This record gives sequence, structure tokens and C-alpha cells, in this order.
Amino acid sequence: MVDKKIALITGVTGQDGSYLSEFLLEKGYEVHGTIRRSSVDYRERIAHLEGTPNFHLHYADMGDSMSLVKLVGKVQPTEIYNLAAQSHVQVSFDAPEFTADVDAVGVLRVLEAVRTNHLEKTCKIYQASTSELYGKVEEVPQNENTPFHPYSPYAIAKLYGYWMIKEYREAYGMFCCSGILFNHESERRGETFVTRKITLAAARIAQGKQDCLYLGNLDSLRDWGYAKDYVECMWLILQYDRPEDFVIATGVQHTVREFATLAFQYAGIELKWEGEGVDERGINVANGKVVVAVSEDFYRPTDVVNLWGDPSKAKRELGWNPQKTTFEELVKIMVASDMQKVAADHVAGVMRTNLAEYLEKGVVK
Repeated sequence: MVDKKIALITGVTGQDGSYLSEFLLEKGYEVHGTIRRSSVDYRERIAHLEGTPNFHLHYADMGDSMSLVKLVGKVQPTEIYNLAAQSHVQVSFDAPEFTADVDAVGVLRVLEAVRTNHLEKTCKIYQASTSELYGKVEEVPQNENTPFHPYSPYAIAKLYGYWMIKEYREAYGMFCCSGILFNHESERRGETFVTRKITLAAARIAQGKQDCLYLGNLDSLRDWGYAKDYVECMWLILQYDRPEDFVIATGVQHTVREFATLAFQYAGIELKWEGEGVDERGINVANGKVVVAVSEDFYRPTDVVNLWGDPSKAKRELGWNPQKTTFEELVKIMVASDMQKVAADHVAGVMRTNLAEYLEKGVVK
């Protein structure tokens, strides 16, 4: 009889956590996820999974070691996927101490929770690392041996977590690994991240709900993949015969400008670019209106401009296909979803307005 696999996912309510939960449930896992107490419900990405057999949620916090120790002891996981983080680079400049506590020391708390419960030999740990470790890049493309040069409080905190995983692997013989993930997006991406900000704005502008989109550095280069594909690689890393770190990327890069051009195209708007730097503008060819502009408010104090991953090791050792979903397909998926969202929001808004008018007139009581 094969022992049942039990996964504990921190950050289960996030983009990656929701896709990973679906993936593991399909593989027959018992899945447990951590959530934080909040007066506002942020569980929309996993709402469809609640009530599903073998899917369980628990209150815990990356800043509270005791909650993690108790949860690991209760669940007795065979695999832990530590996806919880303050993951917005710009926010890390505004809240560096919080970012360090969650993204750096939080990793240590997870490792110690496993050791405290004497699960070092039975529990495998995946740490969600980041391409931001390369920061002010020293070579392109970046692979597992490229030197790190973190360039933000977020990246520095993540570097602590990366090295702590490596230390516990070597010092205690634990099966713990880091997946160095390059940018991965989806229709579930948070609306403050640049890709989702672009696709949502393109949908709103196409449907007359917004006039202009403001962006930062249009020349920034990123290696963008589909989050749904990347969670498969997370799982493959923990199924490998030995604990190692892997770059998870597509091996293809594009500028923010390219992403915006393609997103607007899928929304039915052809863009023409004029000007340079902060004066650059994206113009709707059909009517001559400026629909994309640059704002210095979105420039970072230190900006990473050239991230490009080399997934050769993951392809060779894990058999993972980084091109399962192409860049063009990814943008199309995101735009299609946001076009539907904007249309649905409009219908809901009209219904609320009509209901308010009926109530005011005393038609509905």
C-alpha cells in the first residue's frame, strides 16, 4: 500500500497556491493550506476548492513561529510548498522590515517547524525563490550558477531564504530545494502587478471604461511564463531523486512595451509608439488617442531591467516543458479573461444602479 501524500501549502490563496492546489488534488494528494485572519475575504482564487474532499484550510502566519510549529505537527506533511511572501518588489521598498520578516525569517520558521516536529527525514520542502536574486544581472541568460546581485529589499530577503534552504540541506541532510522562478503570470495574477495591470487596462479601454494606462520603464526585459505550467515544475523538483535547486523559466524574454502592444492587440486596439523615455506614448491607431503613457511614479529606486532565464537543467533533469504555453498564448488568455471580467462588472454595475433607482422610487420594497 502506497502511503498517502500530504502537502502543506503556505500562501495557498495566491496565484501559484491556487494552481498548485488544483494540480496536487488531481494527483490524489491531501492538500492543506495556510490562511491569515482578515476582516476582508481574499479567497476568491480558491473558493471553488473549499468543501472539496482532501482540501483543508488552517489559520497560520509566516510571522508567527508557534502557529507554524503547531500546524506542521498536526498535519504531518510529506511535502511543504512555501509560497507565502510579500512578493511585490515596489512594496518592498515601502515596507522593507515586513518583507524581511515574512520572506527571509519566514523561511527559517518553516524549516525549524519541520525540525521541531522531527520530520527532517520524511518531509520534503520546496521554497519559492525568485529571479530577482540576479538583480543587477552579471550575465545573460541566468542559470543556477549565475552570481546573485539582489537589487531590492524583496530580492535581499529572498536571498536569505535561498541560502537558508541550502544550509539546512547541507547541515541536516534535509530534502529542501529552491525553485528560482522567473516572472510567471496568469488570469489570477494580482491587479497591481504590471502584466495584469496592462491586460485589465486594455480590456477597460477597449470597452470605454478607462482612458489611459500609466506604466514605468517600458524597456524592462522579462522572461514571462504561465503560472499554471510553473507549478508542475515545483512538484517535479520534489519528485527528483535528490534535493537540488532549479531555474524555472521559459528561456524567452520580452519588453514591457511588447507585452502592452500584444495585450492591446488582443483587446482590439492597434498601438503606435511615439517619443522616448518618460515622453513615450502608446497611441490608438484607430482614433489617435493616447492610451498608454509613462509616469515616473512607477519607476523604482533601483530597477532590474534584464531578466532572462535558462531552463536547460529543468528540461534535462526533470523533463519539464517550459514552452507548454507560449508568450502569445499567455497574453491572449489573460486579455480574454479580463475582457469578460470588465463586461461582467459593467452588467453588475448597471443592475445595481437600476435596483437603486427602483428602491428610490418605491418600486421594490
